[in-house]
Amino acid sequence: MILRFFDPFLVLFLLFFTQFASLQAFTGTYGINYGRIADNIPSPDEVVTLLRAAKIRNVRIYDADHSVLKAFSGTGLEIVVGLPNGQLQDMSSNADHALNWVKENVHAFLPETRIRGIAVGNEVLGGSNDAWWGALLGAAKNIYNATKKLHLDKLIQISTANSFAVFSNSYPPSNCTFNENIVQYMKPLLEFFEEIGSPFCLNAYPFLAYISDPEHIDINYALFQPNKGIYDQRYKRHYDNMLDAQIDAAYAALEDAGFDKMEVIVTETGWASAGDQNEVGANASNARTYNYNLRKRLAMKKGTPHRPKNVVKAYIFAIFNEDSKPGPTSERNYGLFKADGSISYNIGFHGLNAGDSSHLSLKDINNQGMSRSYTITIILCLSALTLMIF
Repeated sequence: MILRFFDPFLVLFLLFFTQFASLQAFTGTYGINYGRIADNIPSPDEVVTLLRAAKIRNVRIYDADHSVLKAFSGTGLEIVVGLPNGQLQDMSSNADHALNWVKENVHAFLPETRIRGIAVGNEVLGGSNDAWWGALLGAAKNIYNATKKLHLDKLIQISTANSFAVFSNSYPPSNCTFNENIVQYMKPLLEFFEEIGSPFCLNAYPFLAYISDPEHIDINYALFQPNKGIYDQRYKRHYDNMLDAQIDAAYAALEDAGFDKMEVIVTETGWASAGDQNEVGANASNARTYNYNLRKRLAMKKGTPHRPKNVVKAYIFAIFNEDSKPGPTSERNYGLFKADGSISYNIGFHGLNAGDSSHLSLKDINNQGMSRSYTITIILCLSALTLMIF
């Protein structure tokens, strides 16, 4: 592979490419999380087949497993890799380790594997390990500086995903602010992300909100079904689904902290198809309803009531049920697909099995594959690179 061995040409390619496209780790509106805490799921090569059949282009993994990155080579799928929480302190304290990590887990696979982002940790702030809180910013800066040294900073987006534990007073959406105990860590992190053009990444689960208070939350509001919704008096906005309200709560917190230009991207959302007795609403019928309606919602390519021009983008959690995950039963049952690659429930996707097909009409969902203009751009870039090489 000539591009692999001649780094100067790789750099020229990346610089040429980024003249045509702004730095984004997410193309379109629909992505999926590829969790692998399981001992019975299909191989990465089979996962590629599954995703391409489903026309899902954006994928997030929680590490940088080389077998996955090799399987994704040449597929056109765009991937965000993850730096696990356990490596944050090392990466924060040692810039050379961060540089080596990026070399080994990102640079070595470009451009054949379309790595477009690095998620530095997952749900760190507000989590149980406060030692990671102080390491997050340093790790993010060192990973970013590593991409800059390798001339990848115009191609690779740096981010971190946040849970709702970072917020206070998220109802109604306009009241949302960041929790006082994490502000000293969150504000400098947001300043850095604003500087490098990164979004605020949010793991948003109407399912979790519903099971925490099923007596007072209308399940139809959580499932994108017809309901009376809520009215936010300050925003003068009506919300007919909880996901939009959760996203606008994040926007409110960002505005309160002084970051009103930052985009919110949903890095996880989903609904469990099974759960423990106290996990009310965790069943296949509700999971199907949520994920089917979510696909339709994202296909509309529209924003939220408070930010109508900011098109909602979301990564669904997850491809598979993961049988080795700890915690309540719901944690092992978020998959759109079962361990054997068949569909968990029908929302319009095909499984790996020949007879496992969908009959739902989803004509309003746009093809998530490469657009004609985007394809032409890449052809022009490659043509220019070929002329430079020869």
